[in-house]
Amino acid sequence: MINSGDTAYVLISSALVLLMTPGLAFFYGGMVRRKNFLSVLMQCFVLMCALTMQWVFFGYTLAFGPDAGHGLIGGLAYAGLRGVGLEPSAYAPTIPHLAFMVFQAMFAVITPALIIGAFAERIKFSSFLVFSLLWATLVYDPVCHWVWGAGGWLKTLGAIDFAGGAVVHINAGMAALVMALLIGKRTGYKDRPFTPHHLPFVVLGAALLWFGWFGFNSGSALAANGIAANAFVTTNIAGAAAGLTWLVIEWRLSGSPTMLGAATGAVAGLAAVTPACGFVGPLAAIAIGAAASGIGFLAVAVLKPRFGYDDSLDVFGIHGVGGVLGTLSAGLFAQAAVGGVDGLLAGNPRQLGIQALTVLVTVAYSLVVTAGLYKAVDLALGMRVDKQSEIVGLDISQHKEIGYTVLE
Repeated sequence: MINSGDTAYVLISSALVLLMTPGLAFFYGGMVRRKNFLSVLMQCFVLMCALTMQWVFFGYTLAFGPDAGHGLIGGLAYAGLRGVGLEPSAYAPTIPHLAFMVFQAMFAVITPALIIGAFAERIKFSSFLVFSLLWATLVYDPVCHWVWGAGGWLKTLGAIDFAGGAVVHINAGMAALVMALLIGKRTGYKDRPFTPHHLPFVVLGAALLWFGWFGFNSGSALAANGIAANAFVTTNIAGAAAGLTWLVIEWRLSGSPTMLGAATGAVAGLAAVTPACGFVGPLAAIAIGAAASGIGFLAVAVLKPRFGYDDSLDVFGIHGVGGVLGTLSAGLFAQAAVGGVDGLLAGNPRQLGIQALTVLVTVAYSLVVTAGLYKAVDLALGMRVDKQSEIVGLDISQHKEIGYTVLE
């Protein structure tokens, strides 16, 4: 039966997850140069519109429709939201099917938005929009069905991903790495440092992301219950532990703790705990958050300079690496007393093996299909703006607007 409390909780959580995309816009927008600030806001905002339409017409049914065969993709039973109404669904028996659908829509919006950080300051807006719609359809929707959809093959195998470690963070993080490698470095990348133009916006964005993450993770319980409370608490703990860990590492190595580092670390911890938050306890959340900052710092400060790729805003180092860590951590720390599944430390090594398979499959699929989509869109439309447009900035060259005016 429909439960009003559960329904209210999921609807509020849906609004919180939607807020994360504008939060991401400010988090990313503050880190780019001022001449590209509006372009990042525009890219995030348009995905809120375009991906909602995609989800209504065919995205939702591909991800959560009845399996079309072999656990690979959903059928078209829910195309145009046909049959998605006020009745409960098999996914969430105490809330209307429409409430479940719109909650999942917010995940479909923010996942391709995460990739923006990899190619910021150098992509054509038209190509970005086409690529994002194709990526959502051919990468996000299938992986979502595998892990969360009825009959999805990884779900049937026993994979656990409470709120999107594989579906969201690994998926987007690997796509970001591909995009950064294929689109190439920003003009002047090796000649001068590219510093954030507005750190207060970065902090505002990080705060909005942290706030929205409670809906992202806790709302994934799909009910106002004890699992939701556990996910809420472990989410906050992991973010706090990660923010402190990054700050301490940076302080120790460079002599100065920075606001950018603390905010980046918190986001790394929030990303890493996402797949595990409904299956682990508070102490495990501390370990996951601390590890996410340590490994994330290594990926951003050591691996990226060594290999020389220009992942502008460190999507791979934070979300890709954090998603892998969190998905494996779920198989390591999960407790049946919390989320109904035991991990390796509770005597179930098979779960860690399933989680490792989930990681490998998601990594491989996202890398390969993203590369194919990039090549196709680049051939048809061209992905990168010309050098002069990049120097002028995307705000002017792509949108004929500027983010700031100076009053004489």
